Amino acid sequence: MSSGSTTKIQGQESFLLKVRSVEAAVTRTGGMLGPVTFFPESEHPIRPYAVAPWAEEPLEPDTPAMLKALRGDWFCSAFGENSEAVAGQRLPPHGETANRDWVEMGRGETRYGCWLRLGVEMPLQGGSCQATTALLANHSVIYQRHDLHGLTGPVNPGHHATLRFPDREGAGRLTFSALAHAQTYFEPTARPEDRGYSWLKPDVQFSDPCSVPCIDGSTTDLTQYPARRGFEDIAILCADPTQEFAWTAVTFPDQQFVWFALRDPRQLASTLLWFSNGGRHFPPWNGRHVNVMGLEDVTAFFHVGLAASVRENFLNARGISTCLRPDMHGRLSIFYIQGVTRIPSDFDCVADIEGHWRDNNIVLRARSGAAVAVRCQLDFLRRGTLPGLVPQ
Repeated sequence: MSSGSTTKIQGQESFLLKVRSVEAAVTRTGGMLGPVTFFPESEHPIRPYAVAPWAEEPLEPDTPAMLKALRGDWFCSAFGENSEAVAGQRLPPHGETANRDWVEMGRGETRYGCWLRLGVEMPLQGGSCQATTALLANHSVIYQRHDLHGLTGPVNPGHHATLRFPDREGAGRLTFSALAHAQTYFEPTARPEDRGYSWLKPDVQFSDPCSVPCIDGSTTDLTQYPARRGFEDIAILCADPTQEFAWTAVTFPDQQFVWFALRDPRQLASTLLWFSNGGRHFPPWNGRHVNVMGLEDVTAFFHVGLAASVRENFLNARGISTCLRPDMHGRLSIFYIQGVTRIPSDFDCVADIEGHWRDNNIVLRARSGAAVAVRCQLDFLRRGTLPGLVPQ
């Protein structure tokens, strides 16, 4: 496999992709998507993804590679902290795909758009992973597929999209497709004795994300962010698996755009919400990772790791998948779509995303009644291919 040419961007050697509507970087270390600029030639380009404030700082040698590169979105082969060994192997946080160096396996450009294929070995979990990232001409959408080969056991995969929010309380409004279950993390996300602080009441099931209990007896609205400055919190939203596709959307009314992610809920069952607003006071966080939120589409038991996701837990006891098993040849593929669209001034927040499979578009409908059509090859979620661009 060829190593491929890269450019150093905000501290990381990165592969580049570009069409008229999207410019994207993918880091060599961790295969992280970011930074990304949507509508780069416009007067007001959109850069929704976060990049860690320490991106170009020297860090302690034992800092995980994933944390050094932290930015945008990345694929996790073993989502979570992974503090517990699996089959005698201690996996790095978020797995080998998030920490090892990827190599270029191929790229192409046609009148339809461009694509990049990277590969990484996974000696601890067995096998390897290939990641294909594609941009279609005139689509403000990023298409990704991850193909795992030679796996020796189940995995708890995930996408770890991490957005930067404006420094104004409630600047972004979060909405989701139909849910089967929702719950705060079963213990405090962060603890004062570890120089960390969390605010949500642990181990609470909720039906309304606009009213979730806090440790002081009050309630808070998880659908508006930034919020709860000085705290780190986690909750999980488990999608109704009978939907044709599941979606997550963040509307930024003042900036007049929506970021959205689309997935097959049978591949990625849940969305883990990571509210990171200055609640960690140890290196390299040091209380400065603020106004950032992870909207992490996963099949996992919260962020505990592979071992806890594979064994029986209270989510899979409810019928919610927390791991996936490869086929008899050790193969497993995950397809994912994320993108951005501009919205009119009367678009308050996404109420629904309609899939128009045959017309190759989606329609975002607002609670206010406004609607926006977006070019999107939705069939990618079923087949993982793009005509004329990404073969199977």
